[in-house]
Amino acid sequence: MSSQHVYLDYNATARARPEVIETVAAVMGEVGNASSIHQPGQKARLVVEDARAKIAALVGAAAENVIFTSGGTESDNLALKGVGDRRLMISGVEHGAVLAPAMLRDSGAVILPVDGAGRVLPEALEAALAAADKPALVSVMLANNETGVIEPVAELTEIAHRHGALVHCDAVQAAGKIPVDINRLGVDLMTLTAHKIGGPQGIGVLVLREEMNLAAEIVGGGQERGRRSGTENVAGAAGYGRACELALEGLDRFAALAELRDDMERRVAAIAPARRVFGIEAPRLPNTSCLSMPGVRSDTQVMQFDLAGVAISAGSACSSGKVSASHVLEAMGVPDEEATTAVRFSLGWASTAADVDRFVEVWGDIYARQGTRADAA
Repeated sequence: MSSQHVYLDYNATARARPEVIETVAAVMGEVGNASSIHQPGQKARLVVEDARAKIAALVGAAAENVIFTSGGTESDNLALKGVGDRRLMISGVEHGAVLAPAMLRDSGAVILPVDGAGRVLPEALEAALAAADKPALVSVMLANNETGVIEPVAELTEIAHRHGALVHCDAVQAAGKIPVDINRLGVDLMTLTAHKIGGPQGIGVLVLREEMNLAAEIVGGGQERGRRSGTENVAGAAGYGRACELALEGLDRFAALAELRDDMERRVAAIAPARRVFGIEAPRLPNTSCLSMPGVRSDTQVMQFDLAGVAISAGSACSSGKVSASHVLEAMGVPDEEATTAVRFSLGWASTAADVDRFVEVWGDIYARQGTRADAA
């Protein structure tokens, strides 16, 4: 076992970039409430607005349409609850931050089916919109957090707008990893968060493509032009802005992570031909792989990897000692017995070929000890 810990769970949260840590520390060394009119307050305001512009630039938005929140979950909730009385239509592979508020907000919410790769079926959206009893809000993520599969958001948005629907896109996993432009996608609302790209935890944004009425979920102080009250997280905003700058500069380097990911998948396939990579037939984020280990449960794999000094995530949720299949894989039609053997491998800005070597080594050790040798038959 290696004494050096290998971190391969960037889709959960990325390592904070040193430049971001330096920026946050510098801003925390100052004092000032960005809503105050004295000089320290106005200096803090300048920091917030500079960060807002940098975040907007990451997705081609107007700075005045960027609303600071506490993170992706709050942004998703604000989007789904703030657009008024609309029929909600969401994909079956959305993050829980979209699924949960949608179910609470609209008992008649429509769950849009996906194909075997996890992509929303355009014809299903067309049919759902044609049958809707009132104007709709469609919510489809840009890239899946478990499989990395990229959704055909621009095509879906065109369909939705033809029917007078608004479109929300949770782009938390995509922005800063692949080029994202809110105007090219055409979506009306977009969720982003800092900690997926090496920024601070606890800060995110909801981005509007154009000015629109949005009912605030958190009221009291009137900050963010009345759309989200609360004292601004000045240091967090500054760190997020710096992370966005670095992400934009590093898009080509991030794209190159696909070489490491693909190398890992080839080597694992050589060890266990019966393994399965979920979503491999579709465009994916360059850093993400969701793969099964025949005969070994996800929770067992995560624990064994952790003992070997490698951090990954399960592709299934563990509760009370039981493993229940991921709703993403279930929506893709993956059988439970296979879905409960899936784990997620996700690279990031600090990942190296040595990290991949270690993952493959540990994967092979676990499979040799506990895997089902069906491929040997």
